[in-house]
Amino acid sequence: MLDINEIRNNPERIKKALAKRLVDVDFTGFLEWDQKRRTIITESEALKAKKNKVSSEIPVLKKEGRDVSGILAEMKEISEKIKELEEELRKVEEQINSFVAGLPNIPADDVAAGGKENNQEVRVFGKKPEFSFAPKNHVDLVKSLGLIDYERGVKLGGTGFWMYTGDGALLEWALLNYFIQEHIKDGYQFILPPHILNYQCGFTAGQFPKFSEDVFRLETSEVNERMRFILPTAETALVNIHRDEILGDDELPKKYFAYTPCYRKEAGSYRAEERGMIRGHQFNKVEMFQYTLPEESEKELEELVGKAERLLAGLGLHYRVSKLAAADCSASMGKTYDIEVWIPSINDYKEVSSCSNAYDYQARRGNIRFKRKGSKKTEFVHTLNASGLATSRVLPAIVEQFQQEDGSVIVPEVLRKWIGKDVLVPVK
Repeated sequence: MLDINEIRNNPERIKKALAKRLVDVDFTGFLEWDQKRRTIITESEALKAKKNKVSSEIPVLKKEGRDVSGILAEMKEISEKIKELEEELRKVEEQINSFVAGLPNIPADDVAAGGKENNQEVRVFGKKPEFSFAPKNHVDLVKSLGLIDYERGVKLGGTGFWMYTGDGALLEWALLNYFIQEHIKDGYQFILPPHILNYQCGFTAGQFPKFSEDVFRLETSEVNERMRFILPTAETALVNIHRDEILGDDELPKKYFAYTPCYRKEAGSYRAEERGMIRGHQFNKVEMFQYTLPEESEKELEELVGKAERLLAGLGLHYRVSKLAAADCSASMGKTYDIEVWIPSINDYKEVSSCSNAYDYQARRGNIRFKRKGSKKTEFVHTLNASGLATSRVLPAIVEQFQQEDGSVIVPEVLRKWIGKDVLVPVK
């Protein structure tokens, strides 16, 4: 959430910054509501002060034997007026909060304006694989290797689901073990969060209210339960661990990672190149997350990018790093780097990790603060997240980049201890 004081004092600066996202915001209504709010508060506080003063004088007047009926009638009118003002204040604050909650984050100064056409390639690792034979696509490869059963996955869950089988399940679990092992080695704390979350979790993450229809909602019998949903990413849980808390500056940075399946509606039709595992309703992901001091967040973002890169480099996969333009960043993020792995069959790169800095945007929504030693003032933390990694595109990249002419696939060396094989061969 953006700083209301900043919007009030510098609406044109905020408008210009959001224009980098190709978002045109009119702050006229907000400024009118904000002025109305302050007027109501001033009037209400004056009436309350008068009521308190007169109320303290009534016992003295009664003791002197004076008639206070007129004063009591006036106090009743003031009380009713205060109630009216409080209701009016509630409504105008609801308008203000709803408006501000719908605004995306401000892009960082060094983020390019515009959409994905303005994304900037930062660096490339390795070379695109070259084949002396006609290479297969990952859909055919995983079928011939007995790694994925698409037909039974659809039978169990419907379109957009698949089922890992045999060596496929081992390969998937090996990837997760590899990621987890590396994060533990780097000193990150392992978290296994709930998969069912409440509305406030989605709001803090910045996914609600605007994108509340993009998640799988759950029916609940709880009285006054606003909404529960299945997490679309572990970030939605991790950003809420310290919601409504005040941390000490000596506790930061806090570095977490979590493994969860991710559940997404992924509304709309799939493009032809996104068949198979490239896009689905459920996939596995290890997510990294940090709470940091504001002055440290840019440095920590580089750490997250480096960690995600090392995982792909350790697998020997060809990939690139792109810095996203403002309109291609998610609404909550001020800066994002995508690590994109090469998928030969579609002749394109696909994102396997988004490494992002939300700055204080999510912290404001979740009221996540810290206090510096010796200071009474609280400040908002900065929050960062990065996939480390999503497997549903790493596995297709492995089978396509490391395929052999006979239809077999070389297993990356770092995964072999979990799979027990150097090479995956077609099943008979």
